[in-house]
Amino acid sequence: MTINIDYEAEKKLDLPFREIIEDVVDAAMDYEKCPYEAEVNVVLTDNPGIRQVNREYRDTDSPTDVLSFPMLDYESPSDFDHVEDMFADCFNPETGELMLGDIMISVDKVEEQAEKYGHSPARELAFLTAHSMLHLFGYDHMEEAERLVMEQKQKEILESRGYRR
Repeated sequence: MTINIDYEAEKKLDLPFREIIEDVVDAAMDYEKCPYEAEVNVVLTDNPGIRQVNREYRDTDSPTDVLSFPMLDYESPSDFDHVEDMFADCFNPETGELMLGDIMISVDKVEEQAEKYGHSPARELAFLTAHSMLHLFGYDHMEEAERLVMEQKQKEILESRGYRR
């Protein structure tokens, strides 16, 4: 598995961010039973950086905590049956890994939300990573039923690696 992490924020998180992200990406891959080696790109940015991307891609002129850019279109979440039919579009030709997509996380929001919700920045970073991974697997939370499914999956992924509130 390849997890590319770019740290673009000036503020440094005082935690082992690389290990947390890799741990949660691995846990999500196992939880969703992804049958392939995969590639995920993660950018850690600040509020101004994520605000710019949020404005550009979502027409929302405010910072958000996490953005997800899935590379795959699923018939249903985590349904990998069709990806080999689109090999040239879904797999990195150099590594053979399934390209799941990109994640962008605001380190400012990691700290703000950890304080707001009364848990550690490490737990918040893990949560945002798990949340975004589920989006890369085709899950959404626009409707109540979808939201409940995502919340349960996030909880189980995080608890499987010891990230609790």
